[in-house]
Amino acid sequence: MKRRKPVGNRYGRIIEKIFLERYKPGAEKVPFERGDIELTARKLKINVPKNLGDVISSFRFRVDLPESITSRAPKGLSWIIRLVGRSKYAFVANSLTTIVPRGDLVATKIPDATPSIIERYALSDEQALLAKLRYNRLVDIFTGVTCYSLQNHLRTAIPEIGQVETDEIYIGIDRRGAHYVFPIQAKGGNDKQSVVQIEQDFAICRTKFPHLICRPIAAQFLRDGGIVLFEFEQEDEKIGISAERHYRLVPQDSVSVQDLNSYRARSAN
Repeated sequence: MKRRKPVGNRYGRIIEKIFLERYKPGAEKVPFERGDIELTARKLKINVPKNLGDVISSFRFRVDLPESITSRAPKGLSWIIRLVGRSKYAFVANSLTTIVPRGDLVATKIPDATPSIIERYALSDEQALLAKLRYNRLVDIFTGVTCYSLQNHLRTAIPEIGQVETDEIYIGIDRRGAHYVFPIQAKGGNDKQSVVQIEQDFAICRTKFPHLICRPIAAQFLRDGGIVLFEFEQEDEKIGISAERHYRLVPQDSVSVQDLNSYRARSAN
């Protein structure tokens, strides 16, 4: 699944002018503020968007930045838009900008424990995905930690960042007694995971759960109906993928003896 390329609309024109007016050759950070959107729209003599925040969120999570911006990224890096304070943002050059499932991983079959009534009444892809994670204990299986859902859609304010939100928070405990916090970002449909959201999840951990081991997770439906889970680690300001697994929820009788033997051999390696 590819991010939509920007068309020549007012969002693209506004974000392009904001960047180009502030960019200096070689820069790896270009700050701006939400109010610049309205000022720039007036400079360009185009209608001011009713929802200024949607201009930012479009380029953070859904749409590619204009080529005039992407072409000015330092070699080997790409631009992301990072929230750096209340109504304050910055274009930041980053090595990991999008999170795309690998095409060469074999999916592990998991007997589907999702109640049929939940399947029937799930209102969105995101909610359906979160429900499947919960009822099939996929976070436990993926992490090897016993996990419990603490809260859906946690929205909170983080110092020097502002308002952030994560789709679900799990708390976990392992056989040693160590405690973990797992912020979950769930995506369905054509939406894509963004490193920006993972950065915010690390910030939530540092602020709200400073004594727990932070292990952010991203979940997404695959085109074939499977589910991919990613785990991330952070070193300095760089975020990388530390684990990726693909799962397929199937009827119990679809897990064959051959499958079980294959999984046994896999765990021995």
